[in-house]
Amino acid sequence: MELPTQIQDKLDALGVLPGDITERFVRGSGPGGQKINKTSSTVHLRHEPTGVEVRVQRERSQAANRELAWAELCEKLLERLKSAERERQQAMAKAKRKNRPKSRRQKAIQVAGKRQRAGVKGLRGKVSDE
Repeated sequence: MELPTQIQDKLDALGVLPGDITERFVRGSGPGGQKINKTSSTVHLRHEPTGVEVRVQRERSQAANRELAWAELCEKLLERLKSAERERQQAMAKAKRKNRPKSRRQKAIQVAGKRQRAGVKGLRGKVSDE
């Protein structure tokens, strides 16, 4: 069975090979009576390299479920790719902030906090007679 060109284009843009995806047609579950128990209209897709899985049984026909499953798999893979990129950018920004020297204001606040803490600790000492 051929995939719609729109879905094939999305897969190509993501760099996903159709051979990396396992497609199975299984029997559905839930309400629907005898018909749903007999027909294998539910589509189960699994992208082997990432382990992303999709199971669709929204429609009554296998072809419609297949198209929905492929579209959903593309969306999940795209979201996974975007989240990995976001994490990489956040790590870079964090490293950049970490390596930046402290401003005068930050240093002044830090010194003021240290002096205040030293004063508190100084009050713990022995009381002199003077």
